[in-house]
Amino acid sequence: MRDLSEKSLVVIGGASGLGLSAARVFVEEGAKVVVAGRVRDAVERASRLLGSQAIAICADPSDPTTATRAVAQAVNAFGKLDGLYHAVGATGRKMGDGPLHELSDTAWRIVLNWNLNAAMYSNRAAIRQFLHQHTGGSILNLGSVCGLAASQGQFITHAYAVAESAVIGLSKSLAAYYADRSIRVNVLAPGFIEQPASARDSGLLESDGEEATHFVQTKQPLDGGRFGKPGDYDAAAVYFMSDGSRFTTAQVLSVDGGWSVSEGQYDTG
Repeated sequence: MRDLSEKSLVVIGGASGLGLSAARVFVEEGAKVVVAGRVRDAVERASRLLGSQAIAICADPSDPTTATRAVAQAVNAFGKLDGLYHAVGATGRKMGDGPLHELSDTAWRIVLNWNLNAAMYSNRAAIRQFLHQHTGGSILNLGSVCGLAASQGQFITHAYAVAESAVIGLSKSLAAYYADRSIRVNVLAPGFIEQPASARDSGLLESDGEEATHFVQTKQPLDGGRFGKPGDYDAAAVYFMSDGSRFTTAQVLSVDGGWSVSEGQYDTG
């Protein structure tokens, strides 16, 4: 049921991290894919890695026109759209995201734009195409366990938590409204991921890497206690893009190493 032969898919944020990892598996499973990313070097690398079954475009996911362009590319090149994976997410700690009493207005605007607005733009573009085709289709939005299970420790980023909670609310609302059109909308919620973008955006750099590693070991105890890796999420992404998920909508799948059920460690000082 995980066969993606003849599927035409769009991955927003598909030039690196979870998006690129999933796009590679989509291609291996027979899909034709359009990926969009905002860093030109990453987009060029993704194009080489994905080969002739994929088209890579350089565009900012928070631009309202990006997803529309990517969907149009898929339809023009492959004849239709079957699924969209919105694999974009970033905190804004370096821009001033943090505890509410310290949260900057700039961080609030940027984090909501990058996470929530970008998801809305891509979902809207996909749904418009599904309705035009009269075929239905699948949308998978990348969320975060931070939108479900707050942490007192390393993730004091309140704008990010709000944005990721809102992505879940948006997804469930869309799933309810469009279910009778065979459009399904689900969310994949990772824990903390070991990838350069995640570490850079969250502010967990080498200077506090030891502290972050200890935190993750207690908060994500599966598989010896570790950071998630992009490949940990590929099977779930394939499921949601495949016909195997044809009876699944409005669900949030936490692939978080146990984060959401772990007490973790707290500083009792």
